[in-house]
Amino acid sequence: MNSMVIWMIIGMAVVTYIPRMLPFIVFKGKELPPFLQGVLKNVPFAVLGALIFPSILLIQEGNLLFGVVGTAAAFLIAFLGANVIVVVIGAISFLSLYSVFLM
Repeated sequence: MNSMVIWMIIGMAVVTYIPRMLPFIVFKGKELPPFLQGVLKNVPFAVLGALIFPSILLIQEGNLLFGVVGTAAAFLIAFLGANVIVVVIGAISFLSLYSVFLM
């Protein structure tokens, strides 16, 4: 393997490790204010929404309804109490049937 590739892998490992480890070092033994704790608890949901929402609109070029139908199916299945895997498989199955029979 090329030594440049090895150095790139080491560099990527370091820059990935630093942001994960830095909060543990900086905030060791300190309690965050309740407001900040609340904000940080919602960050994963906000990031997930920001990643998923554009895909809903752009899943099939020229057909916005396809993404909206898939999203509605996923929300309905999730509302019924299914776990994440069932929601994903259900939405994919529903969109497959939708594309075969209605498109």
